[in-house]
Amino acid sequence: MILPFVEGSLAREIKSTLEIPLIRRVRIYESKYYISTCEKDATLHEKVLQLAKLNSNIMQLRHQKELNILTRWWEDIKIESMLPFARDRIVECFLWILGVYFEPCHSRARIILTMIIAIVTLLDDIYDSYGSVEECDILTNCIESWDSKATQDLPECMRFALGKILDSYETIENMLHQEEKYRVPYLRYFTEDLVRSFNMEVKMLQEGYIPKSVEEHLKVSLITGGCPILSCASFVGMHDIATKDIFYWVSGVPKMVEALSIILRLVDDLHSYEREQRIPHVASTINSYMKEHNVSIEVAREKIHILKEESWKDFNSEWLSPNNAYPKQLLERIFNLIRTMEFMYNQEDNFTNCCNLKDTIQSLLVEPFMIII
Repeated sequence: MILPFVEGSLAREIKSTLEIPLIRRVRIYESKYYISTCEKDATLHEKVLQLAKLNSNIMQLRHQKELNILTRWWEDIKIESMLPFARDRIVECFLWILGVYFEPCHSRARIILTMIIAIVTLLDDIYDSYGSVEECDILTNCIESWDSKATQDLPECMRFALGKILDSYETIENMLHQEEKYRVPYLRYFTEDLVRSFNMEVKMLQEGYIPKSVEEHLKVSLITGGCPILSCASFVGMHDIATKDIFYWVSGVPKMVEALSIILRLVDDLHSYEREQRIPHVASTINSYMKEHNVSIEVAREKIHILKEESWKDFNSEWLSPNNAYPKQLLERIFNLIRTMEFMYNQEDNFTNCCNLKDTIQSLLVEPFMIII
């Protein structure tokens, strides 16, 4: 290994590349490091460096304003007092979405997608950590009908959460122009599919059922990973470039979205397996592989990792295909979802263990660059 023999920024670059290849890294997460590195480069024109710092600071101010809007919305959901079992991760959600699009023109899209990923996380916690089988059935029916009237048999906190979720979807619809409101039914369709799949996992956990194969497992867990709904939601707040065609395309869960979903599910299972074994939790793809092939956990983990890398090949094939009918500006949102996921699950589940994200949050959302005039 050459790493022990190099120092400074070069050592960091080699280490980062070995952990996550350059093509899989998130541009906005890397930007501050590269600007800091360029400060030490005597060959770089000083005005170019100051311009890069100014651009970064201007974007940071915009992102802070967006996070302020999202924080007020999230505080109204009253996680600490009404839903203490749920993860309070609005800043981490926004950090995730910054990796999907950081450009100033996508302010509305960032806010909407952050709201959706926060709602997906809340629903995951309700189904995974709180609701009984009967309560989850009722909640699923209410979301499928988009009606909160049949909630009298739900605990107060679940009734409260459902009301806030329905209100949030109405807020999102009101953020769209009249000619864009056709997008909302697509978002609702994916939400209904998500809660049905969450509900299936609740029943699987109660029955102690382990899917007989990874393929069977993925029929449900691809959806509960959240990638199909997030792929759709990533287009909802975008402007004219997101046409009806792209929503029709994503509603069919094309190969690119399927590969993204497989990668997220497998990475999540690889990094969450030990933690989930200590609590009542639905079986992972690792359990299914062990059952299907009668192998040890070590062998199963290795094979799941190989399957993840094979799915990356499938994704790259779709990304590089000359037959893509849709603009790269749209498809890159899906690529960026997978890039941010690689960052969030690098070494461990950093989204759940959010203290690992403190430095990145501080760098991107709190600390501006010093500009010398």
